[in-house]
Amino acid sequence: MLNRINMKSMKKMTKKPDKSLVDEVVAPRREKTKHLFGSVKVGERGQIVIPKEARDLFEIESGDILLVLGDLERGIALVKADTLQEFARKILESSTHPSEE
Repeated sequence: MLNRINMKSMKKMTKKPDKSLVDEVVAPRREKTKHLFGSVKVGERGQIVIPKEARDLFEIESGDILLVLGDLERGIALVKADTLQEFARKILESSTHPSEE
């Protein structure tokens, strides 16, 4: 009897959370711009695995270079180096050179 109760408790604990709870409370998805991909565990060497859904959504492939940005108040962010490079290029192209003024 004790084992049966424990098994039922374990099943409840491992059950995936209700999507509506995740969507509305934990990570509201306004216009599908906010996402909760789950959790990752940091390995002994400081490595993590980016969930497949996140890799697919942000088109992260093997060999891509990611920049790790940090803010003490807001946390850590990963940005594809190509994306940041493209952003910097657009800024430089839109700015005027001092000799052109």
